[in-house]
Amino acid sequence: MIESSWRIRGWVQVVMAALAMVATLPGRTHGLGLVTEPILKELDLDRIQFANINLCATLLGALFCFPAGQALDRYGSRVTLTAVLLALAATVWWLSDVTTVVPLVVLITLTRGLGQSALSVVSISMVGKWFDRRLGLATAIYSVLLTLGFMAAFRVVGSVILTQGWRAAWSDIGLALAGLAVASWLLVRHQPETSAGAASAAAESIADGFELREALRTQAFWVFAGATSLFGLVSSGLSLFNQAILAERGFDAATYYNTLILTTFVGLGGQMLCGGLAQRWSYQRVLSLALCIYAVALLGLTRVATLGELRVCASLLGLAGGMITVIFFAIWARVFGRRELGRIQGAAQMTTVFASAAGPLVFAHCHERFDHSYSPALCGLSAAVVALALLAYWTPLPTIAEHAEAVAIA
Repeated sequence: MIESSWRIRGWVQVVMAALAMVATLPGRTHGLGLVTEPILKELDLDRIQFANINLCATLLGALFCFPAGQALDRYGSRVTLTAVLLALAATVWWLSDVTTVVPLVVLITLTRGLGQSALSVVSISMVGKWFDRRLGLATAIYSVLLTLGFMAAFRVVGSVILTQGWRAAWSDIGLALAGLAVASWLLVRHQPETSAGAASAAAESIADGFELREALRTQAFWVFAGATSLFGLVSSGLSLFNQAILAERGFDAATYYNTLILTTFVGLGGQMLCGGLAQRWSYQRVLSLALCIYAVALLGLTRVATLGELRVCASLLGLAGGMITVIFFAIWARVFGRRELGRIQGAAQMTTVFASAAGPLVFAHCHERFDHSYSPALCGLSAAVVALALLAYWTPLPTIAEHAEAVAIA
């Protein structure tokens, strides 16, 4: 009975972690994109001004990753998640009433920091803090749940914006975040031993995990963080200029939207596939495979001429993206343990945020320099992805047992 209750609580943590990631919506590019046009109109801003505000907010917001990770390791998932949700709820609710530029800059920075950075760190780390043996499966299920959650959230929020306006939608989101904070206080727990009681072996495993400074000295950290950051850089550039990239190949806007839908659904399959492969293959092999698929898709985008070819490329992008996402969620706890998982996850998340902020700039500058074409950027980034795939395949993963033995000898 106790074991059954422990397992149920574990899956409750997965659901809450997925909901927490969906709650980052108002602090993400796609979330802010829902209200960009009305904000520009009501506050009389031009697009360059808003783009600069967004870039600065993203870069400053990335700094929230470190304190979020430290709070997670020190105070636990329950306290940290509740506090971040309440702070984000207040920020979003205040943003719904903004009428001048200065408060807008401050509040967008806070939504980036609390949502895209801090809340993402807490959400991802929650699964790793709880699961060990079934971490690959848990992260795959978590990934599917949050994808479905984002799809539902976009539909609901978009409907409210159309019928009641963006201020009403953001006000409702603030109330929903406050409600989720209450649920997190009631349902979230930090790690199995704090809920199930027993677990001296698990406690020893946590004590033997890596500290942040030790993780940063390993090749594995930088290879996996670098691979995910490069994926984030490319995907952010593709997200912003996808329609223009497809137009360059002769496709219209309707095709662009249909491609987004296809990529999303195939991504769900990629997440489940990665969860299964992670039970049988090493993380290096899975990441290497995902990156190779991604590189082929990027190169394919420079040559597509028919709708069928475009669908193949979109499917490959979705498949690889789903796999890379699951790997990013699972790798840190699996390799470095739970001792300072929040700090380690925070450092990795910060690299991805910086890379995502740089992505559109890379695409834009390449477009300007190479005869107004995105193909050179896609070719160059494809080569970089292949190089990282090869490096990932040959990167050794440190083990907690070897690390503990080394520390004991030292």
